[in-house]
Amino acid sequence: MTDYLTTGSLPDDYRQLVESVADFARSVVAPVSAQHDTDHSFPYEVVAGMAEMGLFGLPFPEEFGGMGGDYFALCLALEELAKVDQSVAITLEAGVSLGAMPIYRFGNDAQKQEWLPSLTSGEALAAFGLTEPGAGTDAGGTRTRAEQEGGEWVINGSKQFITNSGTAITTLVTVTAVTGVGAEGKKEISTFLVPTSTAGLTVEPAYNKVGWNASDTHPLSFVDVRVPEANLLGERGRGYANFLRILDEGRIAIAALSVGAAQGCVDESVKYAQQREAFGRPIGANQGIAFKIARMEARAHVARTAYYDAAALMLAGKPFKKHASIAKMVASEAAMDNARDATQIHGGYGFMNETVVARHYRDSKILEIGEGTTEVQLMLIARELGF
Repeated sequence: MTDYLTTGSLPDDYRQLVESVADFARSVVAPVSAQHDTDHSFPYEVVAGMAEMGLFGLPFPEEFGGMGGDYFALCLALEELAKVDQSVAITLEAGVSLGAMPIYRFGNDAQKQEWLPSLTSGEALAAFGLTEPGAGTDAGGTRTRAEQEGGEWVINGSKQFITNSGTAITTLVTVTAVTGVGAEGKKEISTFLVPTSTAGLTVEPAYNKVGWNASDTHPLSFVDVRVPEANLLGERGRGYANFLRILDEGRIAIAALSVGAAQGCVDESVKYAQQREAFGRPIGANQGIAFKIARMEARAHVARTAYYDAAALMLAGKPFKKHASIAKMVASEAAMDNARDATQIHGGYGFMNETVVARHYRDSKILEIGEGTTEVQLMLIARELGF
């Protein structure tokens, strides 16, 4: 990957992955995207195809059923998928970086052996339960509680906006909950593995969203949900800190997804501007259109370089928090700006839901919100600068 930053070309293994996923996106994902978007239906057949390709196992070791790759490989796959369907891309991103990664990063050997093989194979999905009606970035607002009782943890509370939480193949939700009072009177927050079959866990009806219509998103409620003490994930009291680490990594993945959306808008606009004629010539012959697309390409390129840089630092074991926030902010804004411009270029056709650019227009806004809003990224960047 670092070769790209200096030479502009990906190493062969990464390049082959990109070509493979790009072909899958064109031949398998694209033909069914509009219908799944219209029906608000989860694309099980597409997920099965991604599982067969090993995409859910890309950054995990072979001993846990993974492909032995790295996080950058996941990002490259997300970029290609997001060019044609953000719902499919976020299903993979959430399944890997939010679903399986907390277990890999913080789980003990027994937890890894029990859960990771089915998650890395794509046979099952796990969800990441952090956000609540009054809490997300603000850990102090967490109200979900877990109390020890008779060798078990009893969990009560609710979560919202949880991706991959209600599919037929979802088997696990990782949940943050208050387990006591820590230093300086702050809430002690721990993390628990909750199988979806556990009594008292209710998956509430799916949200009616602006975009990402083929992505599965639900609120969750926990009423006297009992799990064994062994289902504590990581060290007690480290739940929120561990989730922040997961979110730092996830922002690089969301940046990659955003770059795919931004580039997809460029690609669709180039094709349309070359084919659509007005006043006797292709509209791309007009500088007003050509320059708009040129700016779109520049945004996508800059954002791609930003997430490549953040991923390189992460894989090298160097501090990457600031770079991840920069990448996430720049890339999500590029996706939203490019979606707006692509819709304008397509005119009336761009306002039709069945077109790729219309889906990007509806889908891209959440990229500036999910896994840390733009304002949160600015806060984190400023904090890294000493403010």
